[in-house]
Amino acid sequence: MMIAFINAKRDEWRSLERVKYGVQRLQPHFSGKMVEKIRRPDVASYIEKRKADGVAARTVNRELDLLSAAFNYVRVYREWNVQNPVTGMSLKEPEGRLRWLSRVEADALICEAEKEPKSPHLADFVRLALNTGCRKNELLKLSWDRVDLKSNYIRLEGENTKNGKRRFVPLNEEARQAVLNRVRFRAEYCPGSLWAFAHRSGERVQFMQNGFRAACERAGITNFRVHDLRHTCASWLVNAGVPLPEVRDLLGHSSIEMTERYAHLSPENLKGAVSVLDRLRSGYVGLLELKGDGTNP
Repeated sequence: MMIAFINAKRDEWRSLERVKYGVQRLQPHFSGKMVEKIRRPDVASYIEKRKADGVAARTVNRELDLLSAAFNYVRVYREWNVQNPVTGMSLKEPEGRLRWLSRVEADALICEAEKEPKSPHLADFVRLALNTGCRKNELLKLSWDRVDLKSNYIRLEGENTKNGKRRFVPLNEEARQAVLNRVRFRAEYCPGSLWAFAHRSGERVQFMQNGFRAACERAGITNFRVHDLRHTCASWLVNAGVPLPEVRDLLGHSSIEMTERYAHLSPENLKGAVSVLDRLRSGYVGLLELKGDGTNP
């Protein structure tokens, strides 16, 4: 079942290595069992085994998603008369990690990133990530043919995004300046390079963790990862009162539920919501007074 599923779907996956890892975890537990004989207790015992291994709930759920997709594939496309025993077996995942920078911290990080001698691209990467909310690889794999400085946007094709959907990302002034810095770098060192983030040789930048970590340390910023630049952009937007659907569209979230993790950052918006009740009550009491009904609401 699993082999047939993987062979049929392998071209649709962005990370075949991740799929292979999931199969390697599932295979020892379910190999030798006939597909139609696998029941919910078998899945439950797998879950307990993985929990005993100290594996996070999120990882277990990704493995269960793979098993469930295999069952659904053979049921629908191979018309096997089997039930999906994985349905409803997912573990509850803890609320995701959320770390973002203050404006002062962000300025300090950019200042230190500019001092990285082996990473002349780092400061511009940080600026662009903070002002677009793009993922690391969405920026590192950005080619010049998808940069439009006349209209001030970058285009991310489906093959470049996590959810496989094309996205147009607008550039504010700071993001535009970061791109212009890359334009000047290219003109001076690697005029023929295809990549916005390139080395002097013209080859695409693929890693930046060491330089980023060093800049964070010098800036006194702890517990902060490259992906948290994206969280910072979203947090700043929500704090500024940008509606969640707009934040979702900018960041390319697949659903509004993913964006709602930032909802708690805009308590002032909620104050405005509940103030409506005060206005409604005032109007109701005023109406009663006009009718002469007294003060018994």
